[in-house]
Amino acid sequence: MHASSSRSSSTNNRPDEHRDRTSPLHSEGKPPSHAPSSPGLTLVATPIGNLGDFSPRGAEALASADLILCEDTRTTARLLTERSISARTEALHEHNERQRIPGLIARLQDGANIALVSDAGMPLLSDPGFRLVRAAIEANVPVTVVPGPNAALTALVLSGLPPHPFMFIGFPPPRSSARKESFAKLHAAERAGLSATLIWHEAPHRLAETLADMAEIFGPTRPCAVARELTKKFEEVRRDTVGELAAFYATTPPRGEITVLLGPAEPEQTSEDDLDTTLRSLLETHSVKDAAALAATAAGLPKRTVYTRALELAAEIKVAKS
Repeated sequence: MHASSSRSSSTNNRPDEHRDRTSPLHSEGKPPSHAPSSPGLTLVATPIGNLGDFSPRGAEALASADLILCEDTRTTARLLTERSISARTEALHEHNERQRIPGLIARLQDGANIALVSDAGMPLLSDPGFRLVRAAIEANVPVTVVPGPNAALTALVLSGLPPHPFMFIGFPPPRSSARKESFAKLHAAERAGLSATLIWHEAPHRLAETLADMAEIFGPTRPCAVARELTKKFEEVRRDTVGELAAFYATTPPRGEITVLLGPAEPEQTSEDDLDTTLRSLLETHSVKDAAALAATAAGLPKRTVYTRALELAAEIKVAKS
């Protein structure tokens, strides 16, 4: 995003001169504290690897909270100890968030100052908290944020891929068939005009298979980057085609927190060979009908035409296996 300003050299005579010169972004002195301390819900970003990235404002927000909601209290305890923060913590995760919301909203309405953190990075992004935030908004409870580290954006600016537009998708499905279906839908959106850098998080033990599935659906020559252990001692970003990266990680198991980025597709028409490759891949895990439907959507072709070709390929595959 870009910020613009309408101020000119004549602003020295404006009545808001004093306010501009004492803004925290321009003052030479210590900026005033803006850490939330009033009743409400505060979302606080935490480091994604390097504890030095935790902001003073974030520390102040946690220190002043009546309660800190954590994805894992043990993980957050290390951060609190590092900053000598003594505050009450409770767990809020995907397994208990829905059940805890009524009680938490009642406490917020009674005037509690509650902070929400995830294990790392911005709360809600691939982490718990969305249901609570939505419930707080619906209950007219004040909600604010102390921004900070974010793995997806950090990886994006390091990737060398176009930084905007981009689409953060979260974690891909863990099973290959579901992953391919998810990728096929995104590829269909690209055929319909979507052009963006795509971003996922992924577990290290699934990375090679996920990259292989990407290569099958999106094509092996798409530019790709794999960011690992960002802000930590062994930070690494590998940049290559998705096919080459799939081959590399198939023989070099990775470790640590991983973010995968896929560059935008080049405008091109789907060839018959592309369609056959997609269909053959989908027929390994889908029925002829489902494979044809996914391939037709991805290619932007009539379903009847693709279904006919899928039947032909399914017959060829059956003969080859017999």
